[in-house]
Amino acid sequence: MQLSRRHFVSALLATTTLGTAPARAIAGKGPRPNIITIVLDDVGYSDIGCFGSEIRTPVIDSLAKTGLRYVHFDTKAVCASTRAAMLTGRNAHTVNMPDVPDVAAVTPDDPQMARLFRLPGNAQTMAQALQRRGYATWAIGKWHMIPMAELGADAPRDNWPLQRGFDYFYGFPRGWTDQYRPELVENNGYLKRDFPEGYHLSADLADKAIGLVSNHLDRNPAAPFFLNLAFGTAHSPIQVPREYSAPYDAVYAKGWDAIREERFVRMKRMGLIPENTLLPARETRDRAWADLSEDEKAVFARYMAVYAGFIEHCDRQIGRVLDALRDRNALDNTIVVLLSDNGAASEAGQAGFFDGLYRANTVTPAQQRARIDELGTGKTQAEYPRPWAMAGDTPLRRYKLWPYSGGTRTPMIFHWPRMVHDGGAIRRQFVDVIDIAPTLLEAAQARFDMIVEGVPQIPVAGTSFLPTVRSRKAPGRQVQYFELRGNRAITSGRWRAVALHDCDQPYANDRWELFDLDNDFSESTDLASRYPAKVAEMKRLWDAQWAMYGSGALAQPGALTCRYSDMFDRRPE
Repeated sequence: MQLSRRHFVSALLATTTLGTAPARAIAGKGPRPNIITIVLDDVGYSDIGCFGSEIRTPVIDSLAKTGLRYVHFDTKAVCASTRAAMLTGRNAHTVNMPDVPDVAAVTPDDPQMARLFRLPGNAQTMAQALQRRGYATWAIGKWHMIPMAELGADAPRDNWPLQRGFDYFYGFPRGWTDQYRPELVENNGYLKRDFPEGYHLSADLADKAIGLVSNHLDRNPAAPFFLNLAFGTAHSPIQVPREYSAPYDAVYAKGWDAIREERFVRMKRMGLIPENTLLPARETRDRAWADLSEDEKAVFARYMAVYAGFIEHCDRQIGRVLDALRDRNALDNTIVVLLSDNGAASEAGQAGFFDGLYRANTVTPAQQRARIDELGTGKTQAEYPRPWAMAGDTPLRRYKLWPYSGGTRTPMIFHWPRMVHDGGAIRRQFVDVIDIAPTLLEAAQARFDMIVEGVPQIPVAGTSFLPTVRSRKAPGRQVQYFELRGNRAITSGRWRAVALHDCDQPYANDRWELFDLDNDFSESTDLASRYPAKVAEMKRLWDAQWAMYGSGALAQPGALTCRYSDMFDRRPE
């Protein structure tokens, strides 16, 4: 039986311990920790060194060496939805963020637009909860949770960071920006500035974070802070000085098929994925490296070299921020959670973007090769071809925007020297991005408030995973639904069901696939025909979860964004 939204809210208000119970003993020892969430952008599951990559990320790897790697961590497969879920502890649909706000530009006639892409006033954010308990709160970098109507210079600021619990904001408001000449905001206003030679946004964001952390710790070291540090790395445009990309030229000349195979072997050797994991076949529309022309191979290898250099450059900036903490003996009592907001980017199709984002290439491979040294510079707005995203998400299926784990699952590292006693360990429990805020609030001896200024708050769907920090045997999340642009998925224990949706067909016609995650980490083998009763059970569970968490935002799954499908290449094949 499906629960109505009213009955769900009433039940959760009556039974949830989130926001009502005091912090458990695990979080009540010692001073309250500082908290840093580092959110990378479009970085795939295997795109950092400690998750199997050839890309050099020594700083991130050091966090994993003394922290924990969570290898079954799920996001919402697209940036704004993930960020809203992370900050509120609620599912993205529940807080009116079913997709990126940009879809409003192509669906202006939809009556739901009046309230979508606006975080509800009764959905307290983690920043607001911490701010009320004496934390300094700063948002640095990407925000991307502003409705289109609030982006103007004189528009309202109801959904900007300062109105959602942050004391200070420095960064960019939309989903992407040029790394050499970014659109910058400070607090509630746009900045006009000249960018000196050698400027790069990642370094600028690190500089700002270091200044805030250093000044705070020097003046009031006993007072905790929360820093949400959201780099543009490695969202397009992929841009980084040549010194960072050049060492990777030879690495990627072998192509995406070889890189994927090498990562797969390395991940098994590292113990990240089970020995029985199978590598799914290349998706039918993704080209084989061997079938490319020589011009294409030369240019497409450079795309990936720039992407890798972009990530290595960002790793160095993260190191600078951590050094500021280490120099002040503050790192041991600072929680660092590092994640990516979704799987590797799929939007650029088989040819990539060279001169402009979200526009088909009009420059031939030969012409691109003649201008190859412009890749990574301010002269191009580039994104790599989609098959590189397939390699980036090794060994998972698909990429950003899709309901398979290649879209939803990303690397996640939890680092807290004071609490982690088996540094370098791998955690295999299922954790969703909605669990981040409840975990960090518990660690801070805080909680989401059930009532704020007399207004009852929307119940929190996430649960703390701090018990899994203590023990690899502690249970993780058992059930979680997914929906994006009509495509659906549901996880229940070891089982995961996925349905791709054709926007021209009724939802009843969707074919569900079924995967046994305990024996099939990479979702390589569809078991739906073998277990039809389990498929029916999973479909009913998805319906129940949607009734509880999703149906308030959309009249039906995908109702908002099927018209966006061709642009983002999420159609079923």
